This record gives sequence, structure tokens and C-alpha cells, in this order.
Amino acid sequence: MKAVDREILRLAVPAFLALVAEPLFLLSDAAVVGHLGTPELAGLGVAAVVLQTVVGLCVFLAYGTTASVARHLGAGDLRAALAQGVDGVWLAVLIGTIATVLGIALTPALVGAFGTGAEVADHAETYLAIAFLGTTPLLVMLATTGVLRGLQDTRTPLLVAVAGNGLNIVLNVVLVYGLGLGIAGSAIGSVVAQVLSAAWLVTVVVRAAREHDAPLSPDRAGIRAAAHAAVALVVRTLALRACLLVGTYAVTRAGGHDVDVNIATHQVAITLWSFLAFALDAIAIAAQALTGRALGEGDVATTRRLTRRMVQWGWGSGLVAGLALAAAAPFVGALFTTDPEVRAALVPVLLVAAAGQPLAGLVFVLDGVLIGAGDGTFLARAGLVVLAAYAPAALFAATLPHGLVMVWVAMTVVFMGSRGALLWWRARGDAWLVTGATLAR
Repeated sequence: MKAVDREILRLAVPAFLALVAEPLFLLSDAAVVGHLGTPELAGLGVAAVVLQTVVGLCVFLAYGTTASVARHLGAGDLRAALAQGVDGVWLAVLIGTIATVLGIALTPALVGAFGTGAEVADHAETYLAIAFLGTTPLLVMLATTGVLRGLQDTRTPLLVAVAGNGLNIVLNVVLVYGLGLGIAGSAIGSVVAQVLSAAWLVTVVVRAAREHDAPLSPDRAGIRAAAHAAVALVVRTLALRACLLVGTYAVTRAGGHDVDVNIATHQVAITLWSFLAFALDAIAIAAQALTGRALGEGDVATTRRLTRRMVQWGWGSGLVAGLALAAAAPFVGALFTTDPEVRAALVPVLLVAAAGQPLAGLVFVLDGVLIGAGDGTFLARAGLVVLAAYAPAALFAATLPHGLVMVWVAMTVVFMGSRGALLWWRARGDAWLVTGATLAR
């Protein structure tokens, strides 16, 4: 068991640090732009929502590639693993190119959909039109990170994340203030950092491919297969994001407080919840890589043993996260707001969120296990079932006394609870234990 724990930690710790680095550096970007003025900061906020949505929907480039590469690695065919990874990178280039062209063309319409004032919209359009040039590098980073995770390497993506985001901060300061380029300088700095980070990761993957004589040219059949496998993960991601949007909408309808207080409280709570999710998701990333490799080896017994141990890690990490959040609940609000009403409303919400952390640990780990197994079709269907269950529950919870807190109870009990039940049921069965180098069912 100690060997298993070491293997999990070897992958999970660098993955956690890389995951945490991203939001911390995004906060730094916001701090740099924020000192230009409130309209600039608001414009950055609008642009960030659009970009994060595009990139978030393409997270399958990392997840799907991790699973397929790890399977081939487990089967002892490193050349095929790298060939599969290269196909994923070409798919990222294809999707990124389309997203860039469409994004730049639709920038005014995308910004206009937020209904902001003219000054904020102008800043958002300036930033977004430039930042969309970084879409392809960002998606290539996702795909190459997936390749390296599949090869059981989470250390290199960590080094790139820290160096790339550190460069991003330096470039932002120099271009925004040193050269006086304003919010456009922030976008340019981000794109340059993204291009260099993607180049670093591509270099590592290409070097490995050449060492093992893996093809570097695009393979139409391989790209098509990667795209086909991605569809289910896109549906899963859309369903889960829709659940979070429904929860936010329900909060705006909840009674007990002024709507502005509800929204502000919910935003702080979901920010903290999301940050804790990074810690738990690190184990899920290890689960993707280890599950894919074990199934590629044809070793069902090891897959089961790894799953049981990672579930224990998930519960334990969730328990620690929950205790930490509960202890911080009376005090953490002061870091985000001076509004006493928001601070007061935040405490019971965070206590509910804290109670749900052990369950969240289970959910994220099992999600990672099934992604690593290539069980995307089930995950897509499960996501739709969860959305169908949670949407009415959240809207009903908003009508109850203490509506804000009850929406969070619904999020814990129905959203996370139904996900946990479905994933646990699936993991106990054998349908997902498909062995061999390919994910075909």
C-alpha cells in the first residue's frame, strides 16, 4: 500500500501545485489591470468569462488524451502512446484555429451580450480581440499536458505552469505600465506567455516522439477518433456547467436577503468551493493516469486496488478540506468584503459547503477513475441525469425559508449526492473495466 500511496502522491502533488498556480496568477492579472481603473477591471472580467468558457469546454483535450496515452503506455506500446498524443495535439490546433477565427469575428457580439456600458465594453473588446490569439496555444497546452500526464509525468506541466505564469506577470507589468499599453498590454503579455509555454510543452512531446519513432504528421483517422471520443466529455462538461449556472440563477430568486447580498455571498462561496476543488481534482488527475495505465496493462485487480485506495485519499482529502473550511467560515469573509450582511450570510453557506467536502472528494476521484477508463458515454449520460435532478431541486430550494442556504444544501445533497451515487454505482460494476490499448467498446 505504501508503494501505491507513493505513486498517487508522485502524480497528485505536482498536479495540485499546477492547478493552484493558475487561479493565483489570474488574480495577479486582475490586480495589474485593476490598478488601471474599475472600467478596465470590469472589461477584463467580461473577457475572462468568455475565454474561460471556451477553454473550459475544451478540457477534454487534456482528459481524453491522458486516458488514451496511459492505456497505450500500460500496454507497453510507447510509440503508439506518443502517436495518440500527437493526434490530440493536432486536434487542439484544429479546434484552436476555428475558435480563434470565430472568436475574433464575434468579439463585439460576445461582449454585447453582457449588456455593459460603452466604456467597459470597449475595454473588453480590446482585451478579447487580442487574447483570442492565445486560444490555440492554450488548447495545445491542454493537449500536451494530457500527453505528459498519460506518460505519468505531472512534473513538467508544473514547471511550465509556474514559469509561464510568472513570465505572464512580468510581461503584464512591463507592457501595461512600463510601455503604457493599458489593458491591451495585459492581453499581449498573456498571449506571449501562452505561446512560449505551449512551445515548451510541444518541444518535450516532439522530442519524446522522435526518440520512439512516433509520427509527427497529422493522422486523419487518429484525429477523427480523438474528436469522436471527445464528444461525450463535452456533453458531460456542459451538463455540469449548466448545473452551476442553474444554482447561480436560483440564488438570484432566493429570499431572506437582498438579491445583491445573495449574489455576493454566493460568489465568494463558489470561489472558495472551486479553490478547494483544485486540491481534490489533483487526485482525480492521478486517477486518470493510473487507471488508464492499469487497464492498458490488462490488470483489473490492480485497477480495483488503485480505485479503492484513491477513494480513501479522496474521502480523507475532502475531510481535511471540510474541516479547514468550517474553521475558517467565521473569519474568511473579511478577506472578500466589508459588508457585514454578506459576512453574516456567508457563514452558514460555508458550513454547508464544508459538510459536503468529503462527498466532493469521492465524486472527483471516481470521475477521474472513469475518465481514465474512457467511460465518457456513461459520464455524459450521468451528467444529464444530474442536471435533470438538480435543476428543479435548486429552484425549489430558493423558495424555502433561508433560500440561499437551502440552494447550497441542494447543491451538496442533490448535485454532488446524485453524482456520487451514480459514479459509485458505476464503479462497483464491471462495465467500465475494459482492458487493452484501445478505448473501443
